[in-house]
Amino acid sequence: MCGIIGYSGPLEARDILLTGLSQLEYRGYDSAGIAYFDTFSDIHVVKKIGKVANLKSICALETDTAHCGIGHTRWATHGGVSDANAHPHRAGKVTLIHNGIIENYHGLTEEFDLEDQLASQTDSEVAAWVLDRFYEGSPLDAIRHLLERIQGSYGFCIMFDDRPGEIYAVRSISPLVASYTHSGALIASDLTALIPYTRSYFVVPEHHIVKLTGYKISLMDLEGNAVSPEMMKVDWNMDSAMKNGFPHFMLKEIHEQPEALKQTILPRMAKGIPDFEDDRIPDSLFTRCSQIHIIACGTAMHAGMVAKALMEPVLRIPVTVSIASEFRYEDPLIDEKTLVMIISQSGETIDTLAALRLAKSCGSMTLAIVNVKGSTIARESDYVLYTHAGPEIAVASTKAYSVQLAALYMISCRMAFVREKFTRSEAKAFLTELLDAIPAMETMIRKKEEEKHLVTHLIQQNDVFFMGRGLDYAFSLEGALKLKEISYIHAEAYAAGELKHGTIALIASKVPVIAIATQEHVFAKMISNVREVKARGAFVILLTKEHAAVEEGLADIHIRIPDLDDRFTVFPIAVILQLIAYYASIGKNLDVDQPRNLAKSVTVE
Repeated sequence: MCGIIGYSGPLEARDILLTGLSQLEYRGYDSAGIAYFDTFSDIHVVKKIGKVANLKSICALETDTAHCGIGHTRWATHGGVSDANAHPHRAGKVTLIHNGIIENYHGLTEEFDLEDQLASQTDSEVAAWVLDRFYEGSPLDAIRHLLERIQGSYGFCIMFDDRPGEIYAVRSISPLVASYTHSGALIASDLTALIPYTRSYFVVPEHHIVKLTGYKISLMDLEGNAVSPEMMKVDWNMDSAMKNGFPHFMLKEIHEQPEALKQTILPRMAKGIPDFEDDRIPDSLFTRCSQIHIIACGTAMHAGMVAKALMEPVLRIPVTVSIASEFRYEDPLIDEKTLVMIISQSGETIDTLAALRLAKSCGSMTLAIVNVKGSTIARESDYVLYTHAGPEIAVASTKAYSVQLAALYMISCRMAFVREKFTRSEAKAFLTELLDAIPAMETMIRKKEEEKHLVTHLIQQNDVFFMGRGLDYAFSLEGALKLKEISYIHAEAYAAGELKHGTIALIASKVPVIAIATQEHVFAKMISNVREVKARGAFVILLTKEHAAVEEGLADIHIRIPDLDDRFTVFPIAVILQLIAYYASIGKNLDVDQPRNLAKSVTVE
């Protein structure tokens, strides 16, 4: 959610910190700040609300040199958006930045009598003051005592006044990655800040302390014992995190979907059917379960809804989809015969991680579908299937959704095959049709200029309704989320059969309704639902297959996708719905890639 960068080495620290914060802007934030040891080994703090560009303007006035510092972009949780609440926070000999939430900050404030010392409203400053109370010259001892007292999630980067050139870091849940390079030692909350300097990194283990100096990085447990980090390699280059001529990351990432699907699907094909041997996922995982439970948040949860509608008719076992933030506080009906599938682009989503841990405590086998190698969810799951989307920078997810779907479709096919619901020829045909969805997506991407006119009416309205049946309803959930995320238009998705049960009361003259009708077995009923809303004055945008028989004048705008098997229409439909949201945001002159109040990776409750 918030962004962290730390550096110690021979280069100008301010430049590296500010560049790193710029590369972390996509995560969502409302203020930014840096702290560094100046020429006289004193810690200097500069922080400001607004964009990193504001911070750069202030820092441009600084004339001294710096070789060690920390930087932060804040997304407000405790305390409003203000310079005082921005990070870093100074407390005695401690300067600290923090991602996460300290849940017992109020009790700590009272226990350590900090009320009169606090300059901000943040839980993070409370942690800094508590750490200062414990600090008596040993950073390791002070940090260990702090961790014994705080409750919640955290990713801390810390500097001490009397330790010039040194940065200490520790985490619980909130992600941190680190590397030592020829340019010095770096730590960050996201790989994009490290990529300009190295392709080799390690994920900071939870409850371990990292010490950065200009000469090395040390990793140790809380007792001070040296630990060898597990080094990893980045499998994408910096160009993947650049716009490369596109006006926005979101549009670039929409264009990248066909290639991302190929990268996710093709390496897992063997003799024409899905094969997960290289992923070390055994067929026994799929044959011994009596039910499937899919857990995710937001877009990933919508991918799960599609999977449920796809899997149940074929596998003939119950498939449940749960919102992670609800599941984690339930007493779920899962056991050792339940396959729990966890979906998260970042692999760090806090509610999804907590749900994973609950599922494991119930004895369920867990399979994670994640995009980020070495992420916490990937490391804690029994099995992991990596999607190969590369970095996704826009806050509104596009290609991550498509590759999550591709992974779920391949799992569905493999499960059907090993459970003898598909013959080998049927499994081959399924995978062939999945691959056929890729050129169908490319077709809709090439037609993107034709989609612009769709939003002319939408952006003048306060409400938009999506509707569909079966798989089409599952598709529409993601369409509504995309539109509200980046255009701020109130959008809701409904199962079309529910219209008469209340929703139709909201349909009035010119209210936009986006109707998805690609499922042949309910096509006639969907068209009947379209007539119902049209009769009440709705402005209808209808999405069907190329050769669907639709009467003239039924819809105000009719969009046709290439003819595909019903099960695979989600892929070109996803492109259309993403483009509608994109052009609606453009039409309203909004920030497409960084919508208000949202963050890319939700690592706090």
